[in-house]
Amino acid sequence: MYYAQAFMPASLFWLYTHGMTSFHATARLGLGIDAGGTETRWALAAVDGAIVASGVVDGLSALQMGSEAGRAALHATFAALSRAVLAVGQPTHVHAGLTGFGGDGALLAQALATLLALSTMDVTLCNDIEIAYLDSFAPGEGYLVYAGTGSIAAWIDTDGVFHRAGGRGVLLDDGGGGYWIAREALRQIWRREDEAPGSWRASPMAHAVFEQIGGSDWDSSRQFMYGQERGAIGRLALAVAASAGADPLALAILQRAGQELARLALALTARHGRRPVVLAGRAAQLHPAIAVAMRAALPISLMMEQKTARSHEAAARLAARAGIKL
Repeated sequence: MYYAQAFMPASLFWLYTHGMTSFHATARLGLGIDAGGTETRWALAAVDGAIVASGVVDGLSALQMGSEAGRAALHATFAALSRAVLAVGQPTHVHAGLTGFGGDGALLAQALATLLALSTMDVTLCNDIEIAYLDSFAPGEGYLVYAGTGSIAAWIDTDGVFHRAGGRGVLLDDGGGGYWIAREALRQIWRREDEAPGSWRASPMAHAVFEQIGGSDWDSSRQFMYGQERGAIGRLALAVAASAGADPLALAILQRAGQELARLALALTARHGRRPVVLAGRAAQLHPAIAVAMRAALPISLMMEQKTARSHEAAARLAARAGIKL
């Protein structure tokens, strides 16, 4: 089964409002997938919640289905993932959260089902942020601010309805995400080059960024920004974070990233009331300055916690329990 981003299936909503312990355990493995632009993580879980295996393959996006080359790349990633999974064991159900997923998942479900020798009825697809949310909160409890390649704030209410702030994609916004950090770094570097050619040589951030890109000339930056997938561009944020201790400009970009993420939390708070906030995602962990700046931009009365997301494991546990009768 697969479902639109705005709603959760009844079984998933029941699981998080009534708990998991009342399900009768049978011998089965659930496969959980957390697919982002930078990497795709998977895990196999038993019904008792134990994670029996996990791994990482290349990043992917449901948006790749829009082109022949994208479909080929996505299928190759699914194939690599399936080989790794089947080397461990045969899953009975898949619960996959995919970045860019908007509800039309028939072809994606079929691809996964075929590679894993399953029925499409054994494949549940959703947006990756829904899984990340349920890794942190039960429905209605709080707000998740997630910073990966992109950024989004999410709230699933007690009726199972998904509410968002941000998450519009890197071409429109996604402030505070890895792609945004990378783009801001290159934008600042080349603006300075416009004003004072050669100034990059005095910038630790520029040195780190150009080393990762593979060149300090404009052609190298142009080819990188306009020829790479968004996940590869997002990884350039690692160079920005690595230089923050030596370059005030890099530190300022990371602090602004934290402020952008705070804006997302404040947008949901204004619409739906105050609730605890969890900050998660690999970009949020790039440097402590991001979380510090986000905390400073939020009201002191608003609880905020940073955590390491284990969305693929949460999805695996959901998959292991899928279809089990009371």
